[in-house]
Amino acid sequence: MTQDRLLLLHLLCFLHFADNSQRPDQGKEYDQLWTLRTFFDTLNKAYAKFYNPLEHLAADDVILKFNGRVIIRQYIPMKRKRSSVKIYKLFDESGYTYDMRVYLSKDTHSVTDDMTATHATRRHLTSRVEGLGHKIFMYSFFSFPRLFDDLDRHKISSCETVQPNRKDMPCDFGPKQLKLERGT
Repeated sequence: MTQDRLLLLHLLCFLHFADNSQRPDQGKEYDQLWTLRTFFDTLNKAYAKFYNPLEHLAADDVILKFNGRVIIRQYIPMKRKRSSVKIYKLFDESGYTYDMRVYLSKDTHSVTDDMTATHATRRHLTSRVEGLGHKIFMYSFFSFPRLFDDLDRHKISSCETVQPNRKDMPCDFGPKQLKLERGT
Protein backbone atom coordinates (compact mmCIF):
# COMPACT_ATOMS: atom_id res chain seq x y z
CA MET A 1 0.00 0.00 0.00
CA THR A 2 1.38 3.38 -0.96
CA GLN A 3 1.76 6.21 1.52
CA ASP A 4 -0.85 8.35 -0.28
CA ARG A 5 -3.38 5.51 -0.15
CA LEU A 6 -2.72 5.02 3.57
CA LEU A 7 -3.18 8.75 4.20
CA LEU A 8 -6.46 8.76 2.24
CA LEU A 9 -7.79 5.79 4.21
CA HIS A 10 -6.78 7.45 7.45
CA LEU A 11 -8.60 10.66 6.46
CA LEU A 12 -11.72 8.77 5.38
CA CYS A 13 -11.94 7.10 8.80
CA PHE A 14 -12.51 10.49 10.39
CA LEU A 15 -14.78 12.04 7.75
CA HIS A 16 -18.26 12.38 9.25
CA PHE A 17 -21.30 14.45 8.28
CA ALA A 18 -23.42 13.63 11.35
CA ASP A 19 -22.99 13.24 15.08
CA ASN A 20 -23.05 9.54 15.97
CA SER A 21 -24.54 10.32 19.38
CA GLN A 22 -27.67 11.64 17.58
CA ARG A 23 -28.28 8.30 15.81
CA PRO A 24 -32.05 7.68 15.41
CA ASP A 25 -33.68 4.48 16.61
CA GLN A 26 -34.13 1.78 14.01
CA GLY A 27 -37.90 1.84 14.03
CA LYS A 28 -40.45 2.04 11.26
CA GLU A 29 -39.38 5.54 10.14
CA TYR A 30 -35.62 4.82 10.22
CA ASP A 31 -33.59 6.76 7.64
CA GLN A 32 -30.79 4.58 6.27
CA LEU A 33 -29.02 7.66 4.97
CA TRP A 34 -29.13 9.59 8.25
CA THR A 35 -25.36 10.11 8.35
CA LEU A 36 -25.38 11.86 4.96
CA ARG A 37 -28.88 13.38 5.06
CA THR A 38 -27.67 16.86 6.07
CA PHE A 39 -25.07 16.77 3.28
CA PHE A 40 -27.66 15.91 0.61
CA ASP A 41 -30.18 18.41 1.99
CA THR A 42 -27.53 21.16 1.90
CA LEU A 43 -26.68 20.29 -1.70
CA ASN A 44 -30.34 20.34 -2.79
CA LYS A 45 -30.94 23.68 -1.06
CA ALA A 46 -27.87 25.15 -2.77
CA TYR A 47 -29.03 23.84 -6.17
CA ALA A 48 -32.35 25.62 -5.76
CA LYS A 49 -30.93 28.79 -4.22
CA PHE A 50 -28.20 29.59 -6.73
CA TYR A 51 -29.71 28.46 -10.03
CA ASN A 52 -32.97 28.80 -11.90
CA PRO A 53 -33.30 25.83 -14.25
CA LEU A 54 -33.97 26.19 -17.93
CA GLU A 55 -37.38 25.36 -19.39
CA HIS A 56 -36.54 21.81 -20.47
CA LEU A 57 -35.72 19.37 -17.65
CA ALA A 58 -34.97 15.67 -17.55
CA ALA A 59 -35.71 13.24 -14.74
CA ASP A 60 -33.60 10.12 -14.78
CA ASP A 61 -31.75 7.70 -12.56
CA VAL A 62 -27.98 7.79 -12.45
CA ILE A 63 -26.06 4.68 -11.51
CA LEU A 64 -22.73 5.25 -9.80
CA LYS A 65 -20.30 2.36 -9.68
CA PHE A 66 -19.39 1.64 -6.06
CA ASN A 67 -17.75 -1.48 -4.66
CA GLY A 68 -17.33 -0.31 -1.07
CA ARG A 69 -19.29 -1.43 1.96
CA VAL A 70 -22.44 0.62 2.31
CA ILE A 71 -26.03 -0.35 2.98
CA ILE A 72 -27.46 1.54 -0.03
CA ARG A 73 -25.37 -0.37 -2.57
CA GLN A 74 -27.33 -2.44 -5.07
CA TYR A 75 -26.26 -5.50 -6.99
CA ILE A 76 -27.73 -5.54 -10.49
CA PRO A 77 -26.27 -8.53 -12.36
CA MET A 78 -27.53 -7.51 -15.82
CA LYS A 79 -25.82 -4.08 -15.74
CA ARG A 80 -22.22 -3.29 -16.60
CA LYS A 81 -21.90 -1.51 -13.24
CA ARG A 82 -23.04 -4.48 -11.16
CA SER A 83 -22.34 -3.00 -7.72
CA SER A 84 -23.70 0.49 -7.69
CA VAL A 85 -25.56 3.28 -5.92
CA LYS A 86 -28.66 4.65 -7.68
CA ILE A 87 -29.53 8.35 -7.53
CA TYR A 88 -32.66 9.90 -9.04
CA LYS A 89 -31.86 13.32 -10.49
CA LEU A 90 -33.69 16.26 -12.01
CA PHE A 91 -31.42 18.23 -14.30
CA ASP A 92 -31.77 20.76 -17.09
CA GLU A 93 -30.57 20.59 -20.68
CA SER A 94 -27.17 22.03 -19.78
CA GLY A 95 -26.62 19.12 -17.38
CA TYR A 96 -26.94 21.12 -14.15
CA THR A 97 -28.45 19.04 -11.34
CA TYR A 98 -31.41 20.81 -9.80
CA ASP A 99 -32.58 18.14 -7.35
CA MET A 100 -31.54 14.63 -6.42
CA ARG A 101 -32.62 11.77 -4.24
CA VAL A 102 -30.66 8.66 -3.32
CA TYR A 103 -32.49 5.39 -3.92
CA LEU A 104 -32.49 3.46 -0.66
CA SER A 105 -35.15 0.85 -1.35
CA LYS A 106 -38.75 0.86 -2.43
CA ASP A 107 -40.32 3.95 -0.86
CA THR A 108 -43.13 2.32 1.12
CA HIS A 109 -43.76 5.43 3.26
CA SER A 110 -45.14 7.45 0.32
CA VAL A 111 -47.14 4.66 -1.31
CA THR A 112 -50.92 5.04 -1.24
CA ASP A 113 -53.74 3.60 -3.31
CA ASP A 114 -53.39 6.47 -5.80
CA MET A 115 -49.60 6.82 -5.75
CA THR A 116 -46.95 4.18 -6.47
CA ALA A 117 -43.36 4.38 -5.26
CA THR A 118 -42.10 5.60 -8.65
CA HIS A 119 -44.89 8.20 -8.76
CA ALA A 120 -43.89 9.45 -5.29
CA THR A 121 -40.24 9.70 -6.35
CA ARG A 122 -41.11 11.76 -9.42
CA ARG A 123 -43.45 14.00 -7.42
CA HIS A 124 -40.67 14.64 -4.92
CA LEU A 125 -38.22 15.57 -7.68
CA THR A 126 -40.65 17.91 -9.46
CA SER A 127 -42.04 19.64 -6.36
CA ARG A 128 -39.69 22.63 -6.72
CA VAL A 129 -40.74 23.42 -10.30
CA GLU A 130 -44.52 23.24 -9.84
CA GLY A 131 -46.46 25.97 -11.60
CA LEU A 132 -43.42 27.42 -13.36
CA GLY A 133 -44.20 26.04 -16.83
CA HIS A 134 -41.31 23.60 -17.15
CA LYS A 135 -41.26 20.66 -19.55
CA ILE A 136 -39.96 17.38 -18.15
CA PHE A 137 -38.65 14.49 -20.23
CA MET A 138 -38.56 10.98 -18.74
CA TYR A 139 -38.07 7.47 -20.01
CA SER A 140 -40.63 4.68 -20.16
CA PHE A 141 -40.01 3.08 -16.76
CA PHE A 142 -41.74 6.01 -15.05
CA SER A 143 -44.53 6.59 -17.54
CA PHE A 144 -48.11 5.90 -16.51
CA PRO A 145 -51.29 7.96 -16.91
CA ARG A 146 -51.73 8.94 -13.26
CA LEU A 147 -48.31 10.59 -13.21
CA PHE A 148 -49.14 12.50 -16.43
CA ASP A 149 -52.38 13.76 -14.89
CA ASP A 150 -50.66 14.70 -11.64
CA LEU A 151 -47.90 16.64 -13.40
CA ASP A 152 -50.45 18.36 -15.63
CA ARG A 153 -52.46 19.42 -12.56
CA HIS A 154 -49.31 21.13 -11.22
CA LYS A 155 -48.70 22.90 -14.55
CA ILE A 156 -45.75 20.74 -15.55
CA SER A 157 -45.68 19.46 -19.12
CA SER A 158 -44.16 16.02 -19.61
CA CYS A 159 -42.94 13.97 -22.52
CA GLU A 160 -42.17 10.31 -22.14
CA THR A 161 -41.97 7.13 -24.11
CA VAL A 162 -44.69 4.78 -22.96
CA GLN A 163 -45.17 1.06 -22.74
CA PRO A 164 -48.63 -0.08 -23.86
CA ASN A 165 -48.80 -2.80 -21.20
CA ARG A 166 -48.49 -0.38 -18.26
CA LYS A 167 -51.24 -0.18 -15.68
CA ASP A 168 -54.13 2.21 -16.49
CA MET A 169 -53.14 2.63 -20.16
CA PRO A 170 -56.15 2.96 -22.48
CA CYS A 171 -57.27 -0.29 -24.14
CA ASP A 172 -56.97 1.16 -27.63
CA PHE A 173 -53.35 2.14 -27.02
CA GLY A 174 -51.21 -0.72 -28.24
CA PRO A 175 -49.21 -1.86 -31.25
CA LYS A 176 -52.02 -4.07 -32.59
CA GLN A 177 -54.70 -1.39 -32.26
CA LEU A 178 -52.60 1.46 -33.68
CA LYS A 179 -51.03 -0.65 -36.49
CA LEU A 180 -47.87 1.42 -36.62
CA GLU A 181 -45.07 0.74 -39.06
CA ARG A 182 -41.60 0.23 -37.71
CA GLY A 183 -39.92 3.60 -37.07
CA THR A 184 -43.12 5.67 -36.86
